Order: sequence, then C-alpha cells, then structure tokens
Amino acid sequence: MKIALMDSGNGLLAAAAAVRRLRPDADLVLSSAPDTLPWGPRSAEEVTELSLGCVRAAAAHRPDALIVACNTASVHALDAIRAELEPEIPVIGTVPAIKPAAVGGGPFAIWATPATTGSPYQRGLIRDFAAGVDVTEVACPGLADAVQHADPEALDAAVAVAAGRTPRDVRAIVLGCTHYELVAERILAAVRQPAAPPPVFYGSADAVAAQALRRIGAQPAPEAAATGGLTVLLGGQEAALEPASLTYPEGRLLAVVSPA
Repeated sequence: MKIALMDSGNGLLAAAAAVRRLRPDADLVLSSAPDTLPWGPRSAEEVTELSLGCVRAAAAHRPDALIVACNTASVHALDAIRAELEPEIPVIGTVPAIKPAAVGGGPFAIWATPATTGSPYQRGLIRDFAAGVDVTEVACPGLADAVQHADPEALDAAVAVAAGRTPRDVRAIVLGCTHYELVAERILAAVRQPAAPPPVFYGSADAVAAQALRRIGAQPAPEAAATGGLTVLLGGQEAALEPASLTYPEGRLLAVVSPA
C-alpha cells in the first residue's frame, strides 16, 4: 500500500502522521514545494500550476491514492488534480471541518490563509453546514510561512494577530490550513480565556487519512508492523525531511522510518 500526500510544505505532516498511525505498514510519498511558499497570496492559476507540479512528482511513484493535504490547493486546484489523476489514482481533498464544528453550536471561528478566508468555497461551506450559527472568518497572514520555517518569533507574532481578530467567546476553532495543525497548542494558549473552558479545535488530518484508506478499500491496522517506507520529494527531487519538519512531533514520527 502506498499513499501520496501533496502540500505547499510542512502542512502535509499532520495528515501523513495520521496515515502512519493508522497504517504503519503503508509506504508514504510526501511531495511539496517549500521554495514556492507562501501559496496563500498567490492567484488561483498559480496555485493550480504549483499543485500540479507536486502532484505529478508524486504520481510518478505510482501511489494507490493521493491526499491533497492543503486547503488552499483544495480550494483552487482540486478539480484540475482530479481531472489529471482519476480514476487511476483516487484523490482526497482537504475540507475545513466546518460541519462538525457547526454541529457543536456556536460561536466558532475559522482560522485560514488570506486566500481561503472569504473565498466562495469557504463561504459555501458556511452556508451549507453552518447556517444560523455565529461564525467568524479569521485571516492569518504569515502564519503558514512561520510554521513552515518553525520560526518561533514569527509564529508568536502571527498567532497574536489572529488571536486578536478572534472573538473572545468562541467555543471552537476550525483550523482551515493544514500547517496550523502543527501548532495547535500554541494557538490554544493564545485564544484561551481565563476561567473559561478551552475552545475545541477541529482539524482535518485524521479525517482525510481515514478517507484515503476507505477510497482504496483498506482498513485501519494501527497494530501492523512499522514496515512502511518514506519518500520525500522537495520540488520534485528526492530529499530528506527538512530540519524544520523535525521540530514537530509529526515530523519526528515520520522520520523514525527509513526512506524507501
């Protein structure tokens, strides 16, 4: 079994780690283009072109399925990716967890890149799944880039700006960028109010990992032997995980496995 994941950069680590936990015996292919970050301010056409470059590099390794582990790419490039790969390779997009957050009631906030915030795609999800719920869209300029480089000062600054835009009474936060899942605890510390319950966080990594297995007819087997390989593609070239990736628990989990 081989599962490929693509993202602009380190955002794919959370979903890749989720797949690794569900199937330690699965080979993983991680395809990103960190030299092209950030994708958030880019046009839809640029995002689509960059996404297809990552996808084609991953597809050359003949995966059984491909996860688009990037919200911005899912917004702008998912149709183009599916047109190129399916039906030979099932494609699983990343959808912000607005529906489950709305089930829990409001108010809640959606933290996302400037490109995703206010987009017709995100507004459509709010309309379809959170009608009548108090939802605040919070643009987070610079946060994905800070996560990518594991820059603590930039992280603190970007999180502080986004936290300042987040209503103090939110009961949940939807992480609408896969990069943000790597610093969920940092975000929680910034938005938590004294004497109030911590907000519930909704990410997408576990859901897309489970969906990828369903699409290829596989079952979770967390007890399987840890025999899965790891192939890392940076800008289409085989490489090792970047040092910044290894600052996160998800990256260290993946690094335990020797490259395929």
